[in-house]
Amino acid sequence: MLENDDVANQSETAKKPDTAKDPATDPKTETDAPNAGKNLDAIFGVKLDVRAVLGRSRIPISELLNLTKGSVIELDRRVGEPVDLMINDRLVARGDLVRVKGDMLGVALREIVKDFVTDS
Repeated sequence: MLENDDVANQSETAKKPDTAKDPATDPKTETDAPNAGKNLDAIFGVKLDVRAVLGRSRIPISELLNLTKGSVIELDRRVGEPVDLMINDRLVARGDLVRVKGDMLGVALREIVKDFVTDS
């Protein structure tokens, strides 16, 4: 048989919401504070596909099949126009071609494209 105090304690316990936080689902637990930098470290090693696009052209398949060594494909850009910097097939910046380390090429960023983040 339960006494009155036991019944009161049981009803109070049943009314109280469970305030225990699950570290796996709660982003603001005290245990995460020292690991905050380590969480970001996990993504820093992810490799992304980066391309510098000089220009584009559309040609019919018949013309494509006739290309040989020395053929020239006209692009939609003029000399001196910025190239597009694409990361994982998304335009993120524009810049100028520059020479780096002897015969290597690079892109000096001129503009960061602000709208490369989409609403998902």
